[in-house]
Amino acid sequence: MGERQESLWSRINRNLRYIISGVWNDTRDHWSVKMVKIINLSVQSFLDRDLQLRAASLTYSTVLAIVPALAMLFAIARGFGFQNLMQSELLRYFPSQRQALENALVYVDNYLSQASQGIFIGIGLIFLLWTLVSLMSNVENTFNHVWGITTRRSLQRKFTDYSALFLLLPVLIVCSAGISIFMSDAVQRVFEGKDLSPMVHRLLSFMPTVISWIIFTAAYYMVPNTRVKLTGALCAGILCGTLFQVVQMLFMSGQIYVSKYNAIYGSFAFLPLMLVWMQISWLITLAGVVLTYAWQNFDSFVYRGKAQEVSPAYSRHLTLAVLALAAKRFKQRDGYLTRHELIYDYDIPGPLADSMLEQLQRAGLICAITGGKHDDDKAFQPACDPDDITIVMATNALADQGHSHFIVKADERFAPVLKHLEALRQSQQEMANDVPLYRLL
Repeated sequence: MGERQESLWSRINRNLRYIISGVWNDTRDHWSVKMVKIINLSVQSFLDRDLQLRAASLTYSTVLAIVPALAMLFAIARGFGFQNLMQSELLRYFPSQRQALENALVYVDNYLSQASQGIFIGIGLIFLLWTLVSLMSNVENTFNHVWGITTRRSLQRKFTDYSALFLLLPVLIVCSAGISIFMSDAVQRVFEGKDLSPMVHRLLSFMPTVISWIIFTAAYYMVPNTRVKLTGALCAGILCGTLFQVVQMLFMSGQIYVSKYNAIYGSFAFLPLMLVWMQISWLITLAGVVLTYAWQNFDSFVYRGKAQEVSPAYSRHLTLAVLALAAKRFKQRDGYLTRHELIYDYDIPGPLADSMLEQLQRAGLICAITGGKHDDDKAFQPACDPDDITIVMATNALADQGHSHFIVKADERFAPVLKHLEALRQSQQEMANDVPLYRLL
């Protein structure tokens, strides 16, 4: 019995070691191996990027933008004639907070009236747009943080992309709230008042979930400032949209139990539960971003574990090789070197590729240029004539970046050692075959 138990524990430990670290050394092209890599990278990325703290920040931004967002939602609903439907849906979501919701709707009506007439029309519209743009900027920054993107959209791209989202998402939300009713009426007209089968009713009740899939997929595909594969966004959108609907149902059912606390908290009884619901919803949303990122980038993390402990010598040599490739491309007019190429054509892990490109830019050896359809499609070219980028010149530029000889007391105490090392460096440079770096490729 003891041997069997020990064997069972050893198998469990072996499987855990494989899931945590060993899977990155598995080169088999099997779906199960890919799924383990995707899950591994998703969990690690979720834990490494402090997404719980960012979800709390987005929850605060959502609370700040909730009145302007409801104002825009009701303005669009009025245009489609859905205002009464939206009010009934909100009351259905919060059955025990009718009084609080009615007061909130009064605030929304006052906000719309003040923003659409008199001297407040410009200020009201500017505040409404600023609040929503601020929320969308926080969402975009969080999505880009997950993807490891440091460049933001230009002001023009923000205006066009955010305008499309502001117009599209409220329409989808309105449709999600009323599509079952309208589809049911349409089907009833087609069947001339006949009773519908239970299957048709189930399909109609399932339509809000489909709308949630579309919303999450569109967010994962459009919001990150990079090229996102539709397959990864779709899979993450279906999974997170379903989880969101489940959390929404639990939140709606939880309103029944909140009613007993109304005597203590009054109209604020639903506020803690609403904040928890927002926090969980944003965590689900960010988990979908991480899943989309892992789905698209797990192939580039084959050497993820080893790249975290790369030796300085290998990293420096690989950096010089990247510089040689960029110089050769430029000299032969063979196109620019891109980050995407380093990751997907040379299997260099993303963090290591970013580190090398950043070192070369800080050393003044390469410069980034913007190209392609997205703002993050940066190509890289030499910052000077490729014939001037020799082995010694590039090595010195990389070695001398940053501050040096600023610790006076240490420089005085270690002067003999430092002078000897500097002389050794000069002798090695004189012995080196100082040819242009690109000629080595």
